Amino acid sequence: MQQFQNYVLGNWENGTGVETTIYHAITGKEIGSVSSDGIDFSEVLNYGRNIGGPTLRKMTFQERGRMLKALALFLMDRKERYYEVSAWTGATKIDSWIDIEGGIGNLFANASLRKQFPDLPFYVDGTAAPLSKNGSFIGHHIMVPKEGVAIHINAFNFPVWGMLEKIATNLMAGVPAVVKPSEYTSFLTEVVVRDIISSRILPEGALQLLVGLGRGLIDHAESCDVVTFTGSAETGRLLKAHETIISKSIPFNLEADSLNATVLGKHASPGTKEFDLFIKETVKEITIKAGQKCTAVRRIIVPEEFIEAVQKGISERLSSTIIGDPSAEGVRMGALATKTQVGRVRASVEKLMASQDIVYGDLDRFDVVGADKNSGAFFSPILFLNVDPFNKTACHEIEAFGPVSTLMPYKNLDDAIAIANMGKGSLVSSIVTPNNKEAVDYVLGAASMHGRILVLNADCAKESTGHGSPMPLLTHGGPGRAGGGEEMGGKRGVLHYLQRTAIQGHPTTISAITQQFQVGSEMPEANPHVFRKHFEELVIGETVFTHKHTVTDADIVNFANVSGDNFYAHMDATALEGTIFEKRVAHGYFILSKAAGLFVDPKKGPVLLNYGIEEARFTKPVYPGATIAVRFTVKEKIDQEKRSEDDIPKGIVKFLVDVYDETGETVAMATILTMVKKRS
Repeated sequence: MQQFQNYVLGNWENGTGVETTIYHAITGKEIGSVSSDGIDFSEVLNYGRNIGGPTLRKMTFQERGRMLKALALFLMDRKERYYEVSAWTGATKIDSWIDIEGGIGNLFANASLRKQFPDLPFYVDGTAAPLSKNGSFIGHHIMVPKEGVAIHINAFNFPVWGMLEKIATNLMAGVPAVVKPSEYTSFLTEVVVRDIISSRILPEGALQLLVGLGRGLIDHAESCDVVTFTGSAETGRLLKAHETIISKSIPFNLEADSLNATVLGKHASPGTKEFDLFIKETVKEITIKAGQKCTAVRRIIVPEEFIEAVQKGISERLSSTIIGDPSAEGVRMGALATKTQVGRVRASVEKLMASQDIVYGDLDRFDVVGADKNSGAFFSPILFLNVDPFNKTACHEIEAFGPVSTLMPYKNLDDAIAIANMGKGSLVSSIVTPNNKEAVDYVLGAASMHGRILVLNADCAKESTGHGSPMPLLTHGGPGRAGGGEEMGGKRGVLHYLQRTAIQGHPTTISAITQQFQVGSEMPEANPHVFRKHFEELVIGETVFTHKHTVTDADIVNFANVSGDNFYAHMDATALEGTIFEKRVAHGYFILSKAAGLFVDPKKGPVLLNYGIEEARFTKPVYPGATIAVRFTVKEKIDQEKRSEDDIPKGIVKFLVDVYDETGETVAMATILTMVKKRS
């Protein structure tokens, strides 16, 4: 019998004995066993902290992002093997696609976030805070990687996505991970981790894997670590209350299964595109992954006048859903992951039967194609009807983690919102409606109890990712029963693994720490001009002090002729009564344009192009007769990788454009982005 292995301390290791025997979800045959018993979890965590952590922390966000991109490309080339093994879990091709390519997609998405981070090992958060009258003392915030490990305890339903969506964020932050997937499906996680380790793309110690139960792992966590858990609300609460978590104030992110609701709007009546869309999407959410998704639809809330039509539509579509071996032709729904899950889902269904009626499906009588129903972990889709959801509340409290959902009526939208919120917090809700007012009212009424809300109509249906699909650039989590945590969310997910620290000091010192120019910092004059310097030669803070220009009426008229901007404040001195202007005022964009004429060195040199302006502000009116000049300062540098062998080596340089008048007061300010060639 094959024993699936742990990857710890730089080696593939067997655990002692057998903690869990693994069975094929379709055939019921024994696949192998897993165990992490006998492994020194304290040493595993220390290995991550002391071996993986220091290397990751030295890397910049740009380097970490490129590392994730390389890993994503590597895994994508090997995905067919993952599909083969995923079928052992009872998954269909679509189920596996969500798990495998959805997980790899998280790597790609987080890799792209490098563009939102500085070319540093740490993150500079927000803007400086002035703390003194004369500007010699300021405050700022930086966020540095935690010097611990990310301990990920994952559920059985997504053995690939569950791991990759989590490690994508901690690796981007510069923190190593120890992953403990569910022992029931950890064999698939192990296949992927073997490829990750063999690729040598990640530094040693950045990723370790425990395929067994991992009992006692959290006992060895420290305050520098982060623990995440995905699974049942009951188990999550137990772990969140663990003595080590509480006594050491260890960050703990809980993403729990929840009683997610979908709502059919009153404007989506039978015969509309939205009604048909609702039926299709609801059945999809019941049957994909055989209902084993933390985001699956558990409660179906529809106008009471449409209840029969919805029940008929869902039942007809479910009746055409063929259950069985995913390799057999026509099969649309596979098995639950384990026979253990079959028992648990059945027990939950039997509890729900005490207060509501089954209108589709049967616990015992259903057909299976290409497999033995009794050998595999098969389960029939079950649709309940609860005509009194305000008083018969078991459906708002009991989750059957399989292809099980409850249909219930509502009288008005306020009732629909109240019913949805009776789930006491969920990961996701959705409303299908063609009416924007109905959508607005539902979202604002339900948002406080749901981590994500999908508004679905015919206009977005073709490209919608659906009710049950968390997206890497949006947060995944929810309040109350859903755990109160957040995962993913683009940059937000990365920041979860960083420690925010306030720093105070002189602007020059804060500039040196942040590697970003802070107003009030020393501004050594650039010699030669900054446009004559290559990327490596530019120094944060060095400044070009330009010649001056006195603004004239002719400047204003000429700019109006060129731009077509004849706004009255620029062109009609008789129309200024009641305005803030004393006389006709120069265009703000003229000031910026003239600033460019002052700070640009026109000769060919290392500067390749200017491709953007950020944070442009016009802070003081400029009238004819005012004299302006520019302080042009190197603000920030961001390295850029070569896209091909023929690509020019280059980096991005941000310059602060500070335009001031004869009084020394700033009249306009902006940041320009330039692409600057490297010397080599």
